[in-house]
Amino acid sequence: MRRADRLFQLVQLIRGRRLSTAAWLAGRLEVSLRTLYRDVADLQAQGVPIEGEAGVGYRLGAGYELPPLMFSTDEAKALVAAVRMAGPRMDSALVAQAENALSKILAVLPSAARAAAEAQVLFVPAVGPDAATLGRLAVLRQAAESRHLLRLLYRDEGGAPSERKVRPLGCFFWGAVWTLGAWCELRQDFRSFRLDRIVDAERLDDRFRDDAGRTLADFLRHSERSGWAAARATGPRPSA
Repeated sequence: MRRADRLFQLVQLIRGRRLSTAAWLAGRLEVSLRTLYRDVADLQAQGVPIEGEAGVGYRLGAGYELPPLMFSTDEAKALVAAVRMAGPRMDSALVAQAENALSKILAVLPSAARAAAEAQVLFVPAVGPDAATLGRLAVLRQAAESRHLLRLLYRDEGGAPSERKVRPLGCFFWGAVWTLGAWCELRQDFRSFRLDRIVDAERLDDRFRDDAGRTLADFLRHSERSGWAAARATGPRPSA
């Protein structure tokens, strides 16, 4: 890597995190700590407002802007592959935004790089959740983002129906099915609901807050304790 490219990447790495240690930066750039310290000092001498010091960490001063990024051919190919892989598994609103973003990126690439990216040899057949499931995914995802409570009509594995009011925390894809991770007001506990077993989902007007013990972070910790490692190997085990 040319030194100019390394310095540019160094600024990008520092800008992308609240605080970056010298060891972490050196590891990402595959250089020695001595080289990293010299690069930081050179950037500071050129007027780049890098704050911090060796042994503590570095961050970029507020208000500093870089020129628009240019993606490499390999980076553009990776983005094309990622959008192709995710498309059949996401709701239509997310697919449209991903394709719009990709079009903007490809439009500003040099012609050779754009042609190479568009000729990506990884293809993904349109096999994924059915349209009804993806439609529910959009409702659940948006409710989780806006922190709106949901009323669910759900059928368990045996077909028994139940109505739940839940706090939607996140949607999880397991390679075969989507699940909704939520706090269930009925059970007063975390639950996972398979989207293909949700008969109806209604977003309520009420919103929820991050109450202690009922947050996404709490759900993830609860799921780890409950055996997500086994679920990853054998498939999802949603609860009701």
